[in-house]
This record gives sequence, C-alpha cells and structure tokens, in this order.
Amino acid sequence: MQANVSRSYLQSLGYSAGDLVIPHWHDVQQCKAQVTASQVTFTIPYAGCGTTQQLDNDTITYSNTLQAAVPVTGGLIQRRPSLHLHVSCRMLRDTWVDLMYVANDNAEVEEVQYGNFAVNMSFYTSSAFAYPVTTHPYYVRLNQDLYVQAEIRRADASMALFVDTCVASPSSEDVPSVTYDLIRSGCVRDDTYQALPAPAPGLARFKFRSFHFLRRLPAVYLHCKVLVCRAHDPASRCRGGCQPRHKRDLGSYQEKVDVVLGPIQLQAP
Repeated sequence: MQANVSRSYLQSLGYSAGDLVIPHWHDVQQCKAQVTASQVTFTIPYAGCGTTQQLDNDTITYSNTLQAAVPVTGGLIQRRPSLHLHVSCRMLRDTWVDLMYVANDNAEVEEVQYGNFAVNMSFYTSSAFAYPVTTHPYYVRLNQDLYVQAEIRRADASMALFVDTCVASPSSEDVPSVTYDLIRSGCVRDDTYQALPAPAPGLARFKFRSFHFLRRLPAVYLHCKVLVCRAHDPASRCRGGCQPRHKRDLGSYQEKVDVVLGPIQLQAP
C-alpha cells in the first residue's frame, strides 16, 4: 500500500520530509520514504515494516502508522503537534480501498483511493514453472502438455487463488460465441485438465493438452475466471471444489477476476 504526504503540509506543522518515518522501522531500507520536491511517499509492504492484519467476515485490513515525533530536548513545553498518520488498506468483496487519516489535536485528513486485484496468467515451458512463454502466438504441437500459472500480484499469505472456469475459444472477445470447456464452476470438463500443486496460496497452476480442433481454427484463446479468497477461511469458495450452477451461492470470495490468455497455434507439420 502507498501513502503520499504533502511536504507543504509537513512544513505547516513545523516538520521536514526527513522527520516522517514508520516507527521502529526507520533504519530498514524498504521501510524508508521516497522524497520528491512536493511529497513524501511510503510504499509499505503488506507483510513487513510492522504492518498488521485484521480479518473479519467481509474484509482483510492491513494497517500501519507514520509518525513525525517532536524531539525530546529536556524542556517543559512544546508548540509542535506530534503527528500520527494511520494508514490502512482494506480488501472488500470486490475492490481494494486505501484509507489514510491523521490523528492529532489540530487536523484530521481522510484520503480514499480505489483499485482492483491484478492477476497475471502465463503459459510456462515445463512443469518446473521456471520459464514463462514470452512468444506470441505460442506455437504448440497437437496433444502437447501446456502448463499455466495464475498469480495474484502483491499477494501475501492471507490470500488464495482458485481457478473457477477456463474455456477455450478461437476469439479473444469478452463473450465468445464458440467455446470448449476445460473447467467450469470448479468442475473439470476436459479429461486432460489437471490442477497442479503450487508453492503458495496466491498461485494456481494447471496443465492440459492442446486441442484437436486447433487443426480447424487458426488460433485458440483461454478465457479464465479466477477467484481471490481468504486463504484460511474454511468456508471460502476457493476450498469448495466442483460446484454445479444450482450450488453457486455457497462459499465466499473476495473478488472475481476474468483473464484472457493466448493465442495458441499449431506448429506446421
């Protein structure tokens, strides 16, 4: 999560840019601010620099504090307020919300920013998942094993990823007219589709074999729907497995993300 503080605001309270720190973490490089001519910016990791996490039924909230403390000089009085900025990033059902407010005697500021989960999905060259495929289109042999990995960007251990649906289509359009199901609603529809173990809950891996209909169509795109859930929620949709349409109301998730991957083309014989 990112917190931006105006240098002119700090100066109005009698502070310089270097006075604002994350308490107890000011000596750690990744916890230090980037200072420009107009603002002080902290890029605070979700799993570091003293960031705390709170989970409830609907949200995961990450919180931290920025502080510009008045140096203790041995005097009896002070005329500068101690500044505390409480920064939170709250993951709701379908969005991220960044919140910041100032808690001191003189001012209160609230800033709200909105964003979404970003999920990367790539083909990989082998089951080791060491090298993503970087060529487009991806030329394959008929009946070749294809390896796919989906990943939540900037995830931590509290988030899990679940491949709900993947269909193949000759079109990259959002609503393709011709599709072939690999998996739908967590139910495997293609005999060659296989979910693979992943080293972290924020990753999802699977493999399948290239299709016979590639000989009749010039290219194939994968349209996948992945769900982001709370990793330790036993009732989440990510642990629900196959759920036919009439059971789709069971289980919770934090966000649904649609991803298009491809195209795939057959190699010339």
